[in-house]
Amino acid sequence: MPFDITLFLELALLGLCSGFLAGLLGIGGGMVMVPFITLLLSSREVNPELAVKMAIATSMATIVFTSVSSVRAHHQRGAVRWDIVKSFAPGIVAGAAIASFGVFAILKGSSLALLFALFVGFSATQMFLDKKPAASRQLPGPIGLIGAGGVIGFLSGLVGAGGGFISVPLMTWCNVAIHNAVATSAALGFPIALANALGYAFSGAQLSNLPPYSLGYIWLPGLIVIAGCSVTTAPMGASAAHRLPVKRLKRIFASVLYLLAAYMLYRGLFSH
Repeated sequence: MPFDITLFLELALLGLCSGFLAGLLGIGGGMVMVPFITLLLSSREVNPELAVKMAIATSMATIVFTSVSSVRAHHQRGAVRWDIVKSFAPGIVAGAAIASFGVFAILKGSSLALLFALFVGFSATQMFLDKKPAASRQLPGPIGLIGAGGVIGFLSGLVGAGGGFISVPLMTWCNVAIHNAVATSAALGFPIALANALGYAFSGAQLSNLPPYSLGYIWLPGLIVIAGCSVTTAPMGASAAHRLPVKRLKRIFASVLYLLAAYMLYRGLFSH
């Protein structure tokens, strides 16, 4: 698979857009990157099953870099709830390790695409309905947050997203303000991405049909170009997130997720 100027420009545009959305929506950009990297790899004769897996792994690896840029911008505004981040982190790392070191390699790419569509669609619905939580509802205690972190880390590892599709609705459901939830989700993206990226590199290391310049399931050209571009626009998205009204922010989040869920549903059902 040659790396030409067209491919470079496509990856650069994807990086710029996903970085902005990562800062705006706290989703790490993975919800945007996975469908488009799948499309790019499939169009260049990578096996469709492998293309989905490499898209998920490459997307997650870029979040390691994007999350740092995004969370710095949110932290400067005092929006990150670091107490929540610390409580989630142990479970996140454990769940991510189970997913990326073992389960990810066993599942078919089409199954992962369907799983991606299912959870993204669920997340979009939760945001779009904008249900108001009970005024007395609060986040669970330390044990509950570790368990929730485990679920977030595990599911993120299977779909290549930074966890915002679960953590943002969970936090808003428990009366964490939407802007704090988005900022905190961006911070959670780093441990999720780092733990999963290590797992993808290890679990795919023995495959023989990978494209050139791959580190396990991670496609390095995509990682380098997308990450290099996304870190420049993530702070812009974070800045925009603090200027938008709450309801509009939720509707933007939901609309983007519905479109991407539909594409990955198609990939899972009809691409073999």
